[in-house]
Amino acid sequence: MEFLGNWMVNICVTLGFIVYLIYRYMTRHFDYWRKRGVVFTQPTPIVGNIGEFLIGRKSVGNFTKDIYDYAPNEPYVGFFAFDKPMLIIRDPELIRRILVKDFEYFVDRFATAGGHDVLGTANLFLLKNPAWKFLRTKISPIYTSKRLKDMVHLLTEVGQGLVTHMDFLDLKDSGRTIELKKICSRYTTDMIATTAFGLRANSLNNPSAEFWKIGQEMFADTFKRSLEMTALFFAPFFMTPMRFFMFPPRLSEFMRKIIWDTIGEREKLGYKRPDLIDLLVELKNQKPDETYKNIFAFEGDNIVAQAAVFFAAGFESSSTILSFSLYELAVQPEIQNRLREEIIDAIEKNGGRISYELIMELPYLDMVISETLRKYPPLPLVDRVANSNYSVPGTDLVIEKGTPIYVPLMGLHFDPKHHEDPDKFDPERFSDANKQSTKRAWYPFGDGPHVCIGQRLGLLQAKLGIIEMVRNYEFSPCEKTPIPMVLTTKGLMTHSAGDLYLHVKKVKT
Repeated sequence: MEFLGNWMVNICVTLGFIVYLIYRYMTRHFDYWRKRGVVFTQPTPIVGNIGEFLIGRKSVGNFTKDIYDYAPNEPYVGFFAFDKPMLIIRDPELIRRILVKDFEYFVDRFATAGGHDVLGTANLFLLKNPAWKFLRTKISPIYTSKRLKDMVHLLTEVGQGLVTHMDFLDLKDSGRTIELKKICSRYTTDMIATTAFGLRANSLNNPSAEFWKIGQEMFADTFKRSLEMTALFFAPFFMTPMRFFMFPPRLSEFMRKIIWDTIGEREKLGYKRPDLIDLLVELKNQKPDETYKNIFAFEGDNIVAQAAVFFAAGFESSSTILSFSLYELAVQPEIQNRLREEIIDAIEKNGGRISYELIMELPYLDMVISETLRKYPPLPLVDRVANSNYSVPGTDLVIEKGTPIYVPLMGLHFDPKHHEDPDKFDPERFSDANKQSTKRAWYPFGDGPHVCIGQRLGLLQAKLGIIEMVRNYEFSPCEKTPIPMVLTTKGLMTHSAGDLYLHVKKVKT
């Protein structure tokens, strides 16, 4: 009995010592920001400051906003993901320096996929320099003004498909209540399928369309996807050991089949089309660049990775802009009516045609979308990592090499110092008289050399969707409409919590 008692004591002492060692190891950096004179949020052992975000109690937008709001008079705030010191940047001038003027110190994103995830590591969004710079130069021609103009007839076909789908719902007379979020995501799925891959996804008419189902899996608000996205942006050292993926395996296999089938058919037929596949075929068949041939080659999964990230970005961003814009227009009918008048007048003056120039030259529509992006940035943070030591101008702080930094868009876009009455949806912030000062603290697409490469196409898709919806239908709140808007606490992207219902009826001509 005495032996058993001593044995139990030894086990307890050993376990206690192991716990103590783990505690000491996971808190060893917790004085990092204090030593550097940086205000920081008090971390919790093991998880640091990301506990509530990790378990799905807070979205990444609210999580980073809370840190931003912690020190309203500071240019930056420190925090910890597990034991890793990280920095939230608050000052708009410093943000611009990091993203634009001093970009050479912050060339890469901190977000990193696992070594087993080829599509995650090789895509333009996460690829590291110098391969990133080479790929960016090669991919950029996909979104020239000429290519976008050539795409407009493809976009308008999908826009007409959206109107046909809406008319099928019988919205005449008194109209009816419908769920808009899924309709918007199906529309943008059809958009990205035709503009990037030259395919008809038919998501609007087919509830079981594979393209749409794959996109839903990518951005599902599940616990596993939340963990994967958390690790991707805040703890990439977990991506490989935990076998986490940026793109779900089913999406990866779907993309491989779609891309190689489409490329094979085009090469066989000699068919050309102004889309992403056409550009990838050109790059695949070019003579390899001798300088970069050992860093990045246009072959195999390196090609598929670009298609996968374009699909993911096009699926979510344009859908977010469209659904939240319609919501705000429904809540504020005077804004909706003014926008409808602008759209209808412009189309009438253009002989009833919707052209690239018409879409891009609607000033109030641009103001509405810009304000939507302020309140609901699809990806609510911009991340970078210092690739060498950086002395912050005017301070004693040196951001050390390897330190992750974040621009929290929900914090910046809702800061009353930069945006008066920030909870109000007010397109006038982006009028000619106001937009210069407003855009000083507005970064929904990032900025500088790493600015979102697909923003022009994403905006074009969203604008066309709004044009077709607003000129043909009236939107108003119903009993199921969340007022004020409630955002999900899960995942990485900005969504409404649950479905988004509005009352919709046909516009009387």
